[in-house]
Order: sequence, then C-alpha cells, then structure tokens
Amino acid sequence: HTLTHTHTHSHTLTHTLMQAGGNTLVLEQTTTFVERAISLAPLNPTYVTELAYQLLLRSQVKEALQTYKKAFNLDETSVPALAGIIHCQIVEGQLGEAEQQLDFLREVQSSIGKQANLLFLTALLAHKKGQPHGDVMKALEEVVDVHFGTIKGCPMSTRYFSLLNPAFLLDVTSLLLNYAPNEPTSSSSQAPPILLKAAAILDPLTKSVPGMMEALYLMSRVKFLSGQSETAHQLLQRCLDRAPNSIPSLLMMAQINLYQGNPKLSMQSLEQALSRHFEVQSYPLYHLVRARVVRAQENMAQAVASLKTAMSLLTSSSKKQSPSLSSSSSLLPPLTLGEKLDVYLELASAYTKMGQQAEAIKVMQDAMTEFKGSAVEVRVQIANADLLLVGGKVEEALQVLKGITEEKPYYIQAREKIANVYLNQHKDKAMYLSCYKELASRLPGPTTSLLLGEAYMNVGEVDLALEIYEAGLKQNPGDAILATKIGQALVSTHNYNKAITYYEAALKEESQRFLRCDLVELYIKLRQYDKAEKTLLAVLAPLSQESELSQLMEITKYLLLLAKVYQKSSQQTQTIQTLTKAREAQSRVLKRVGLEQPDAVQAQKQLAASISCQMAEHASGAQDYDEAVRFYSEALLHNDNHSKARLALAHLHLSRGELEACEHECVTLLRLDPSNEEAIVMKADLLFRKGEYTLAIQHYQELLSKKPKHFVALSGLIELMRRAGQLGDAQPYIERAETASARSAYEPGLNYCKGLLKWYQNDPNAALHLFNHARKDSEWGEHALFNMIEICLNPDDETLGGEAFKGVEEEAEGSQDRGDADQVAVRTAEKLLKEVHARSPVSALKVRVQENYVLMASKSKQNMERALAGFLELANSEQNSVSVLLGVATAHMILKQTPKARNHLKRISKMPWDPQTGEEFEKSWLLLADTYIQAGKYDMAIELLKKCLQYNKSCSKAWEYLGFITEREQAYKDAAVNYENAWKYSNCSNPSIGYKLAFNYLKAKRYVDAIDVCHKVLESHPGYPKIRKEILDKARLSIRS
Repeated sequence: HTLTHTHTHSHTLTHTLMQAGGNTLVLEQTTTFVERAISLAPLNPTYVTELAYQLLLRSQVKEALQTYKKAFNLDETSVPALAGIIHCQIVEGQLGEAEQQLDFLREVQSSIGKQANLLFLTALLAHKKGQPHGDVMKALEEVVDVHFGTIKGCPMSTRYFSLLNPAFLLDVTSLLLNYAPNEPTSSSSQAPPILLKAAAILDPLTKSVPGMMEALYLMSRVKFLSGQSETAHQLLQRCLDRAPNSIPSLLMMAQINLYQGNPKLSMQSLEQALSRHFEVQSYPLYHLVRARVVRAQENMAQAVASLKTAMSLLTSSSKKQSPSLSSSSSLLPPLTLGEKLDVYLELASAYTKMGQQAEAIKVMQDAMTEFKGSAVEVRVQIANADLLLVGGKVEEALQVLKGITEEKPYYIQAREKIANVYLNQHKDKAMYLSCYKELASRLPGPTTSLLLGEAYMNVGEVDLALEIYEAGLKQNPGDAILATKIGQALVSTHNYNKAITYYEAALKEESQRFLRCDLVELYIKLRQYDKAEKTLLAVLAPLSQESELSQLMEITKYLLLLAKVYQKSSQQTQTIQTLTKAREAQSRVLKRVGLEQPDAVQAQKQLAASISCQMAEHASGAQDYDEAVRFYSEALLHNDNHSKARLALAHLHLSRGELEACEHECVTLLRLDPSNEEAIVMKADLLFRKGEYTLAIQHYQELLSKKPKHFVALSGLIELMRRAGQLGDAQPYIERAETASARSAYEPGLNYCKGLLKWYQNDPNAALHLFNHARKDSEWGEHALFNMIEICLNPDDETLGGEAFKGVEEEAEGSQDRGDADQVAVRTAEKLLKEVHARSPVSALKVRVQENYVLMASKSKQNMERALAGFLELANSEQNSVSVLLGVATAHMILKQTPKARNHLKRISKMPWDPQTGEEFEKSWLLLADTYIQAGKYDMAIELLKKCLQYNKSCSKAWEYLGFITEREQAYKDAAVNYENAWKYSNCSNPSIGYKLAFNYLKAKRYVDAIDVCHKVLESHPGYPKIRKEILDKARLSIRS
C-alpha cells in the first residue's frame, strides 16, 4: 500500500520487494508488484524474466514459457531468460530441445563461471532422462556447493533472502528426495547420505525462514525417513498448527502415526484430510496410505481395494496431470516416482499376503514394464527378488539381486539381501561374510564398515568385528555410532574390564565425551555404584556454572543417571534429592528451549514429564499419595498424551476409591488412544466395581477378540464371569488363547488363567498343578504363589472358623482322618511362602497375613494364639485392612471366642466393598452369617448371604448356607433350589453339597433327581459314607412303592 501511494515510479524498489516470493499468498502479492514494475519499465527484460519465474512457481508452465521467450526477445544475451525456457521445456517433457539449449548455456557458463540454476537444470534433465543416479547426485552436490557459496558471508538482509532463494532450494531438495529410500531407516542406524544432504539444505532454510511450511514439511519427511519419527512428528505438528488444512501434512502425519504403531490415529488423520478436502479421494497417495493403515489393522481385502483405486487413479491421471517440481504451489502435489512405485509394490505385497501369487506376479510384471529405465527400476528388481524368495525360487532371486551393480542405487540393500539368503537359506556363514567384505572393499566408508562389523557380530566373530570398528574409527574419529559399537561389542562378550578401559581412554578425547553415559551404564550393570557416582559428580561439578542451553540439557541427563545410580544402590533420600535437582534443571531448559531450539520443545517436555513420573512413583512407594497425584498431574501438564502418567494417575484414584476421577482419566486416555489395552482393562475394572458386570465383560471380550493372549484381560474376564455366575462361558477364551500361543504348555500367563478357572471350578489339584507352572514367572509368579498357599491351607474352600456345618458334615462324611494330609499341605504352604518376594507394601502385608494363617492351620493351640497375637499386632498399624480384621476374627472363632470375633466381623460388614479385597469381604460376611446361624438369627444371616451373592453369584458357600437355613425351617423344596445352585457353582464336585442336595430332593419327593445326584457323588467318591444307604436305597424304594 505504501509502495503504491508513495513510490509510484520506483520500479527498482518494486522489483526488490517482489523477490521475496514463494508462498502462494505471497506470490499473488509479488505478482502484482512485478506487473507494476513492468508497467513502469515495460522493456526491462529482468522484470519480464521475474514474472515468468513467478508464473512457473504457480505451476502455470505454458504461460511461464511464453513470458520467458518474451524476455529473451528483449535481450538475447539474457542467461536467466534462456535458463527459464529450458526449465519449462524440461517440465513439459521437451527434453531434446532443452538439451540443445542447455549445451549452448554450458559453453556460456565456462566464460561467466558456474551458476547454481544451470547446474540444477543439468541435474533435472539427467533425472528426466533416467540417467544413473550417480550423475544426478554429483550434479546436485555441485548445485548446493555453488549456491551456498554465493551467500556465504552475506549478512541477514533482503539481499540475503533473495540470494537464499527458498523456492529454488525446495526444488533442489524435492529432486534429491526422489533418490531417497521410501521406508524409514532404523533409529539405531546411521541415516543414508542422501538424507543427510537433504537435511543440510533444509536446515538453514527452516532456521532463517521458520514460517515456510513447505520447508518444514520436507524437513519432517527427511527426519521421518532418517528414523527420527518423533522429531518428524513435532515438525509436522508445527505445520498443522499453522496450516491445519494441509493435505500433504495430514497424509504424512498418517504415515508417521502408522510407523509409531498407532493405526487408529493414522485413520483419524486420513478422515480429517477427507473432511477438509473431499477431492483428496482423487489423490493416489491418499489411497496408498489408507491401504497401509487398513493392512496394519489386518483388513487385507480393504487394503487391496484401496490400492486398486490408487492404481486406477494413477493410470487415469498420468496423461492429465501437469506436474510442478515444487510442492509449494499445489494443494495436491504430484506423486514422486517412488510413491507411484509404492502403489505397485504394496499391491503385489498384499496379494502375496493373501496367497494370490499369480496376481502378485502380474502386478510385478506391470511394474517392471512401467518403470523400466527409470531411477526406481532397481527397487522393482529388489521387490521382484523378494517375491521370488516367497515363492521358494531362491536361485532366481539371487540372480536378480546379483544383477544390481555398485553404480546403481540400492546396491547396498541388494547385497544385504544376498547375504541374508546365504545365511538363512543356505546356512553359509562364509558367503554371508563375503558379501559384506565385498561391500566394504568396493564402497569403503563408515556405513559399510558398520555393516561388516555387524555381520561379524551376527555370526559371533566379535574380535573381527572390533577390528573393523576400530579401523573405521581411526578413519573417522568423530563417528559416534562406531565408537558406541566398540563399547557394545566388548560388553556383549562380557569383557567388562576391557570395555571400562576403552571407555576411560575414549573419554580423554573431546570428541568421544558422549561415551560417558555408556560407561556409567556399564558401572551400574556391574553394581559398581561408587564409580558411577564419582564419574557423574566429576562431570556435574564444572557444568553447574554453565548457562548454555545444550549444557543445561546435559546437566539434566547426568542428574537423571545419578538418580538411577542412587536408586539401584537403595539410597532413596539421595534419589529423591537428585530427581528434584533434575526437575529444577529441566524447568530452566523449558523456559529457554522455545526460543533457542523450537524443534526440541516437544522432546524436552516429554523428558520433563518423565522426571515428574519418576518422582510420582517414589512418592507413591512412600505412600504419599497426594504428592504422587501432584507429580502425575504435573507430568500431564508437560505432555497431555503421556499415557503412562495418565494410567498411573487413574490407578491411584482407583486405589483411593475415587472412581469418578479414575473414570475421567480412563475416558481421556481412551479418547487419545482408543486401542490402549491397559485403559480398556481399567475401564472394565471400574465397571466391575460399580457392579455393571455385563458391560465390564463386554470390554474384556472385545479386547480378547483382538488379543486372545492378553492374559491380564483373560484373568479379569474369568473373575468377572465368576462373579456374574457365567463361569461356564470362560472356557472358549482359554481355548482361543491356547490356539494363539505357540508354546501354550509353557506360557505362565495362560497357565495362571487356566489354574484360576480350575480353582473356581472346585478342582484344587488341577489348579495347583497349573499355578505351579506360573510360580517362577516375574509377572504371574507372586499371584500364583499366593493362590497355591490358599489352596494348601483350605483345599475344600471351607469357612475357616465356621461351626454351622460342622456337626452335619461330620455325620455325613464319617470320621475320616485327614490329619496327615493336612499337615503335608501346611508344610507345603510354608515352603511356598518363603518363595514370595514381596514387591509392594500390599504384597508384604499379604505375606504376614498368610504366615499367621499357616500358624492357625497347624491346629496347635499355641500356634493359634501366636497367630492371633500376630494379627492383633498388624491391626495396630493396618486398622482398616479387611484381610487383617478377618484374620483376627478367624483366630478368635477357632479359639472359641465368638463374641470378640463377631465384633470385628460387624466392623467389616459396615465398610464399603472393594474389589481389590473382594474375597476377604466375602469370607468375612460368610463367617458372620455362620455365627448368626448358630445363634438362630436367620434373617440377619440371609441378609449377609444375599450381599455375598450380590457381588458373587457363583458363591457356592452362600447358596449352601441358604440351603442349610431353609432345610432347618423344613422348607425342603426351597432348600433343594438353594443346594442346586451350590452344587452347580461347585462344579458338581463337592460330595458334601451333593449329599445335602440329594437328601432334600428325597424330602421333597423328587426321587429321580435324588438318585441322579447320588450317582454323581458315588462316581467321583465311591466310598462316600451313608449316601448309598440313607438316600439312594430309600429313593429307589420310594419309587418302587
């Protein structure tokens, strides 16, 4: 506006301002500037050339070509105008004419010196003609050197930005990325040189022009392909924050999310792209990414359908599309050659996965025809070799791979595949190593040295690997990966002293200081905590006075390592103090990183969240739950997507009975990550606590349909089905887990779940056997041991301390002497208890409780009194512990101190039910009901028994007590119904319940049913006393009469 009204005749100023163009909106304004400049000086060829260039940036290639010709007519010596004509001809596919003009310009260039734009045209023409990638790479390297040479030393100014020419650098990078790998490299491997070159071009561009979305997008793509997916995600998020409708950014975000194992988030990005721009459906890349996402979700048919759509779009658009090299001016930039090939290769791979080999071969043949002679032909050959290997045609595959020579791209990948064939198919280690030796001799450098060293490591030749790594490090002293590999190789051979010597020597070199952390980790592994502490304190002392951001970051890193040292050496006070210092240091980092290193903000926030989580864990371990909640909440302020912190916070709320707060965290977590298995399990647990068994079971069933080997969910489902009275429906889930597990007989989690089911089905011997297979496992062992101890102490699931059934059962069972067997079981329980290594305060309390139950099980009055004293001691510190109060009451009952026992049991009955101690609540209610039955207070007993059945419909003991009460009241039909349930939920295996059921059937004149039950009891317990004479014979006689 100022220019229009104040400098109406300043065409030179207008030209200066318009050279800042590049962005679509900016180009609209700069085009207005250049048109104004031309109107003021219509015969100035520089201005006409600039207009042509801006038309080319806007993808108006034909108009740009005509305008360049007009400029050339004004000045036939104008090199920029002629270069522009050549550029347009190359883009339009007029390669012959472009080559003739370029030959002329090359002769001119020899007199005027090398110019970056002319060198770029040489590279672009070579690319379009399908010349060897080495020629294109060489030309592009020269382009970069010449271009950055012209701006070297130029201060930041309008001239600097004009010389920098961001749009030109984007074109150079885009051309370079045509030769980059299409799959991300491993994060532990060095990025390919081509990606390092692309990053070197884009780095000054993103720093000096931070608002240029196209540069950020390309940098995120480079980082993604380099294996730095988190950095790529952060850069792309910056793009989407400023341009939320960017289709390329949304599609790239979908790919990154998929790579990070989040297919649902990937699908969300795709759906967002579709909702913002419906025309994205006509874009092949959209369907390619969608196919990859649905394939990750194991929907192969839908993946093939998407790929077929992408293929048809490629075919129909190949004749219509007029591509622009730079993506900056297009909503839907054209696919690169590599992306087009990806459609073919993904489709062939999908057909192979589905077993449709003929279709896969046909697609591969089409690809070989379509991309013959192109820059990506080698990728087709490698993919074809993979297809041959799948079909068992190993020798044919080798021939294809051997045809890829060293001057071609992907030569290293081809040799790696050949080597893997020799190792895995031919079992020939010598030939495997020879492939890598040949690579190292033909293409010497750090990359091939690493590959050869890793090959030696893979076949166990560690000494030879060390020689290779050391030789490579001498040639490249600053190579961090090689230096790290040497230390790792020494550690892998358990040559710890030599590894320490190596690290200590390396640390004397300034370039190798990064190995300090590796040395400290080795000290920790060897439990040499004093040396680890000394090493870290020595480096922290001088750093404490530094104020550089990078040094502040180092302080945090070293403090965290020091905290780890203190934690491993059980110095809890020092651990917390050091973590506090690390938290303070990271707080200083966060205040500065946004201004000084904006790309690192997200990573530093994640680190801050991690520190807060560690402090929360320590607070939780010290049972300072308020502090734990505060630190977990702080972690979520740093990183709202920190699933570990949100899960831990939900667990804390759950343990404190704060169900609404817990549910809020679960719902938030499932919104952010709908596939989070732990959150699904916790949501089911919440529903269980609310008594919504059906919904809770559905949550577990949905998870197990996708992950049949999720044993936490499986054990939870068994528990829920038991409480819902649906235990018989659990067996199919066990069978699916067995089918999904390759070694089901040795799977601890599966054995635990099977043992749990058998235990609940009243088969204690089978349960013991299965739990025994899980008792050594780090995850399931503690649970299995506690269950085994309970089975040993109470195999028949009796009401310990209860007296109501005593006379009746003794009369039915006779005077069987089980004393010896009981004492063997008690001794077994003692041994198992010694195996328990409590890893939490809850487990430690459980151990002490079980120790007292072992004493009571000995039947010695002295031991029973000791057990009571032990329980009373625990009750002083654990006043609200249900398990402790139940233990006190049980001991009182066994010692015939019923009133005292009843007081403790009444106290438990007034407490709110908690699933974590659900079994203890149930046992206490049953024991209290037993005392009421003995006192003839049936109404109060029935109320408690119904409470048991409210929370556990499969509680056979509660049904048995109800049957006992109704039998006492001579309501034999009602008693029979109650005993039927008790018989059903004891899996028809408890002879005592069977006897009572048959007796009440007899009394209710259901003689046939009585006979059936007698047969079942006698089938499993042939010598069971009185049932034949007292019930079976009488029932038969009654039928006859």
